[in-house]
Amino acid sequence: MKAMVLAAGLGTRMGELTRSTPKPLLDVAGETLIGRQLARLAAADVTHVVVNVARHGDQIRAAVGDGRRYGLHVDYSDEGPEPLETGGGILRALPLLGDAPFIVANGDVLTDFDYSSLRLAGADGVIVLVANPEHHARGDFVLGADGLAREAASESSAQPIGDRLTHAGIALFDPRIVRG
Repeated sequence: MKAMVLAAGLGTRMGELTRSTPKPLLDVAGETLIGRQLARLAAADVTHVVVNVARHGDQIRAAVGDGRRYGLHVDYSDEGPEPLETGGGILRALPLLGDAPFIVANGDVLTDFDYSSLRLAGADGVIVLVANPEHHARGDFVLGADGLAREAASESSAQPIGDRLTHAGIALFDPRIVRG
C-alpha cells in the first residue's frame, strides 16, 4: 500500500509559528506532526509514501529523509515555491503513486486514526469525516442516508450545522478519481 502525505501548504493560519517552519514540522509532545503521520501509516502496513513539498520543502526533506527511520520508503513530489493545492499536488504525484488505490493524509493533522480500516468497497474514493471542530462549525459535507458525502450547502442554507461534518484530511482514492 502506498500513501501520499500532503505537506506543501503555506501554514498561514498558524501565524508566527509557521513563518519559517512548515506546519508539518511543528512539534507535539516530542514528535513532529508529519512524523506522527508517517509512524501511523507504517503501522498500517503502508510501505511507500510520497510527500509533496513546496515552500520550506528542504526542511521537510531534511527532517523526514528517505523514511527509513519510520520503516517506510519516502519519495518527494516538489511543487516549487507555490503549492498546487490538494488536487494539483495529488495529480503531480500520480506517477510516483502508481495504479493501485492509495491513502492521502494531511501532514499537519494530529490524529490517532487507524489507516488500516480504510476500504474502497466498490467506491472510487473514501474520505474520513469528523464532527465539526469549533473553528469550523459550518463543516464541509453533509452525509446522506445513502452513505454518500455531499458538499455542505452555503451558509444561507436551512441545513442545520449539526448535520454537517468536516473532512479530517484523510482519504483513500483509486487513481482513476484523480485522473478523471
